[in-house]
Amino acid sequence: MRLAKYLAHGGVASRRKAEEIIAKGLVTVGGEVVTDPARDVGEGDDVRVNGALVGAEAREVWAVNKPAGVVSTAREPGARPAVVDLVDSKARLYPVGRLDADSTGLLLLTNDGALANRLTHPRYEVPKVYRARLAKPPGERELARLREGVELEDGPTAPAQVRQVGDREIEIVLREGRNRQVRRMVDAVGNRVVALRRVAFGPLALGGLAEGKARRLTDAEIEELRAATGEDASPGV
Repeated sequence: MRLAKYLAHGGVASRRKAEEIIAKGLVTVGGEVVTDPARDVGEGDDVRVNGALVGAEAREVWAVNKPAGVVSTAREPGARPAVVDLVDSKARLYPVGRLDADSTGLLLLTNDGALANRLTHPRYEVPKVYRARLAKPPGERELARLREGVELEDGPTAPAQVRQVGDREIEIVLREGRNRQVRRMVDAVGNRVVALRRVAFGPLALGGLAEGKARRLTDAEIEELRAATGEDASPGV
């Protein structure tokens, strides 16, 4: 297995971040610094990051119904609680993408960096479904502009699936993941999001999971997530 993938599977970071860590000379194999992310390593190799041994930790993926006020980070110094504190696991989990502190709903946590990268990279176009309550009822022109894509300060958004599900509520499906994207898109068409909840990520729906609760995904659900990214159900080395 390539070193960068080994680190990702060991829960250190996504594969891209693992490559950066390797390039900085922070990784040793058998006591020697290695800066080549393509270096082959195996389960019996002594692989360390900053001196800490990396093991092939069992893969875990969890679904969390994130409440408002909880941050989408592994740990945050300060008063605000972190989403990983909602999960009863000894694995080194980190969030797959983000929900801002004011937003609620489905957030995935995993120690599988390779899967996390594929789920969040725009190239794989994994859909994420949101329900947004707006400050005022949206007009047909607003909805049409959201569907077509709007111009933001970091460039135009891709077309989105949008439907009105209530007087002041819309459902929007995105296949890209910019910072606070739904809120900024709604602002750009002259409205404002007053509450935002993610209800699905790829094939996985929030369902009846209570707010503030978490559950570990089954192997079948994880394979469905992999399939949504175009990855084979049984990823090789």
